[in-house]
Amino acid sequence: MSILRSEKTESAEGEVDTNLAAVTEVEAGIRDFVRNDIAYLRRPATLNTSTEPALDGSAEATVNNVNSLIQRVAGTSLSEIENLISELEALRDLLHAEGQRVQREISGYAQLSQAAMKSTRMISDNVSQWKRAAETLRNS
Repeated sequence: MSILRSEKTESAEGEVDTNLAAVTEVEAGIRDFVRNDIAYLRRPATLNTSTEPALDGSAEATVNNVNSLIQRVAGTSLSEIENLISELEALRDLLHAEGQRVQREISGYAQLSQAAMKSTRMISDNVSQWKRAAETLRNS
């Protein structure tokens, strides 16, 4: 019975090695196929030299479609970014103008407050002089 088990183990190990080799070979074939299939997409259409194979019509159309799609998406994004930048610049100018206006208003309120304080002091001084004058008239 032990002899049968060892024969089965050896044959199972051989099958596993064969299966692994087959799987590795299939994966390598798939990788090569994918690389060859999409390699033309990585090369710019204007850089074809005499050593490179020319793209067929459908591949070139696909590349052009992808390029135009990317340009449309990028163009829309760029225009949105430019609009956002111009809006932010306008907002910055508005905030700057409002900041200057607020500074002018605060300065005006500070001057008004100083004038009110001076007026209050003058009134307080005059009232205190009247009180002293009234006290001296009572005492005399």
